[in-house]
Amino acid sequence: MSNNFQELVFDPQVIRRFDINGPRYTSYPTADRFVDTFDAQAYRSWLGRRTVGGADEEGRPLSLYFHIPFCNTICYYCACNKIITKDHGRSAKYIRYLGKEMTLQTAALVGNRDVIQLHWGGGTPTFLTHDEMKRLMELTRQHFNLLPDGEYSIEIDPRKVDRDTVKLLSELGFNRMSVGVQDFDPAVQQAVNRIQTLEETRVVIEAAREFGFKSVSIDLIYGLPLQTAQSFNESLDEMIRLSPDRVSMYNFAYLPKLAKPQRRLNEADMPTADQKLVILSTAIQHLIDAGYVFIGMDHFAKPDDELAIAQRQGRLHRNFQGYSTHAEADLMAFGVSSIGKMGPTYCQNYRTLDEYYDCLDREVLPVMRGLELTTDDLLRRSIIQALMCHFELSIESVEVAHLIDFKSYFAQELTQLHELEQGGLVSIDERWIRVLPRGRMLARVVAMAFDKYLRTDREQTRYSKVI
Repeated sequence: MSNNFQELVFDPQVIRRFDINGPRYTSYPTADRFVDTFDAQAYRSWLGRRTVGGADEEGRPLSLYFHIPFCNTICYYCACNKIITKDHGRSAKYIRYLGKEMTLQTAALVGNRDVIQLHWGGGTPTFLTHDEMKRLMELTRQHFNLLPDGEYSIEIDPRKVDRDTVKLLSELGFNRMSVGVQDFDPAVQQAVNRIQTLEETRVVIEAAREFGFKSVSIDLIYGLPLQTAQSFNESLDEMIRLSPDRVSMYNFAYLPKLAKPQRRLNEADMPTADQKLVILSTAIQHLIDAGYVFIGMDHFAKPDDELAIAQRQGRLHRNFQGYSTHAEADLMAFGVSSIGKMGPTYCQNYRTLDEYYDCLDREVLPVMRGLELTTDDLLRRSIIQALMCHFELSIESVEVAHLIDFKSYFAQELTQLHELEQGGLVSIDERWIRVLPRGRMLARVVAMAFDKYLRTDREQTRYSKVI
């Protein structure tokens, strides 16, 4: 492992040349490749075969994901699967059905029920009342064993959370949080319909430290209407004073055909492509000057954070929640639209409440689609993981693990990588493919060279720009 892989060079000319539409690779193959022939029966089968080929009789530890789709108000930039409501009768019913889904999934599950990682995402998980949060965690513990050293995280909307809520979350077992901010500028907040004061955010982060949370992350978005390099840097100054352990700085993916709320945005107010590059480049330098290190894509962390340590030690992994330190866990997912990973398979639930409830009323798992990975998929997934997490790939390790001759198997891919090599993004020799500091913001482009599905389907407009 090279010792400078967290180094980053921001080269606007290189980025302009190679900034194309592409997947984020929270999985490979990506979710748009899932098929409806992989159904509830197929998923049940794999729950029952979990220990097949495992290192021990009990199987791998588990990761759990719960999708909470409800939000009080709509943020115009949002492309998540969500339901805008103020009716807690709907969320109380939803939790009952999450309990039903846990009962059905665990009835088919073979092996241990030890959980090393849990995440509540959304929507807005903190839409739930205190009693609803308690009930969901109670149901979870009835079905699973949450290990004492596990990573238990939740997405927080500071507008709906006070010190007492953070205290409760700590008592329920949560030890990490992701705090949605996007931008502190009042004009930008007004434009995207998310008014959130600095004080509301500070209260949540200070409470997290008071009640023993191990890690606090702040989410920002660049490319929103009315943003400038100066205004975004001022937001960063405020954020740096809050001193989060991790920072996620996402590119705003403007896809109004796919995300209806984005149609309410004024496109004329959005930064141009060149302006976005200036915003991003100055923001990256700002974060590095403040002591944060580059993890990958849009993630930064303090050097002593677990993600940064895992990357230095070669243990970093990428899954549907982003970067993670738990590569070995099977992921069981619950709720509408949630995506799980069991052995060599993926599955995704139905996206609407009506379909989700109908399946569970019939005692059927609400699986809409999924995929059983081929040997080639598993090989390419391991390569994309290495490039996205570690910025380098040992050719010999791939050959030994998958019993192939790399140069002949990936002759077409190596030809495609040659252009990236000439552009200064990668270096290739007999033993290694390395993503160079100049190419690290574009690691997705390097990974795309190994995506067999993109080779036969160049319709990439459904993906966001890489930068």
